[in-house]
Amino acid sequence: MLEKLGKKFKIKGEFVNGGPYGSGHINDTYIATYKHNGKSIKYIHQRINGHVFKEPQKVMENVVRVTKHLLIKLQGNGVNDIERSCLQIIPSLNGVPYFVDEEGKYWRTCSFIENAHTCDIVETADQAFAAGAAFAQFQRLLVDLPGGRLHEIIPDFHNTVKRYRDFENAVEVDRSKRASLCQEEIAFVRYRDPIVSILTDLMAKGDLPERITHNDTKLNNVMLDDKTNEGLCIIDLDTVMPGTVLYDFGDLVRTSTCPAAEDEKDLSKVYLHVSLFKALAEGYISKAREFLTDVERKYLVFSGRLITFEQGIRFLTDYLKGNNYYKTKYEEHNLDRCRNQFKLVGSIEEKESELNKIIEDIFHN
Repeated sequence: MLEKLGKKFKIKGEFVNGGPYGSGHINDTYIATYKHNGKSIKYIHQRINGHVFKEPQKVMENVVRVTKHLLIKLQGNGVNDIERSCLQIIPSLNGVPYFVDEEGKYWRTCSFIENAHTCDIVETADQAFAAGAAFAQFQRLLVDLPGGRLHEIIPDFHNTVKRYRDFENAVEVDRSKRASLCQEEIAFVRYRDPIVSILTDLMAKGDLPERITHNDTKLNNVMLDDKTNEGLCIIDLDTVMPGTVLYDFGDLVRTSTCPAAEDEKDLSKVYLHVSLFKALAEGYISKAREFLTDVERKYLVFSGRLITFEQGIRFLTDYLKGNNYYKTKYEEHNLDRCRNQFKLVGSIEEKESELNKIIEDIFHN
């Protein structure tokens, strides 16, 4: 399958081997090795999830616009290792950045970033710092992206108000007859109803500027250099679209400050590690300081609580609907993920004053 697919893209060399790659929840990802002029070259082939991304062409239009601009900015900044610092999209034989197979499925190909790795779970403060700095740099370089507004790939993706409404509808309909199994989690969500509209209200009033954001700032979407562990390249650009930087920082807090996987069942292992948060914030602010507004600074810590809460709602909603959105390994997987995220929300709430003090100190140093 991969050998046949590779022939649809402008890839140099002959196919050697390939197979599944990564741990993503949404798309199907494969790695393939090719031989060219006696050298092995690796590529990533990915089938775009048409259930999640209804208009794959627009996804790829955004990706191409963003990567071309990043390439120009990095070259202008004198970055030498461009091939490892910016995602390289390989066009199809037709010259477009995707191929549509006989089943109507969209595929794309990009170069594999050598001598680099990703981490699903944060292990060190250096990793947290690198993730924060890499995503802030990504945001900073896109501040002056020319042209019109990017496509809104998934409308209201981080609109917590809408996510809350979807949750309440799922509880009311109870299609899979599971609401009785998660009454404690349902109560947890409803108790926090007052926080769901805070960021959307600020954006509606114009107090939070709309920027170009990644919207899926998991730790494993940063390629880290094998030798230095510095952030090299931001990957998984499907959800790059208009948003607030707080969505991105909030998701970084969610994924880069807890030393446990997001489906860890032993909730004693799930908590916000303050030293990881400090490193993350230092890395992020080191690159974002120059463009953040006062309002954005004020809500950095809150965004971590809100986005973690939102993700918990999304897992719970998917569980109530019968596990139709996220890939699951067993029937209660989404419920375990939900409980995990809500435990982290509680940890952030307990430490919110301390975390805000950390942010203030970083900005004043």
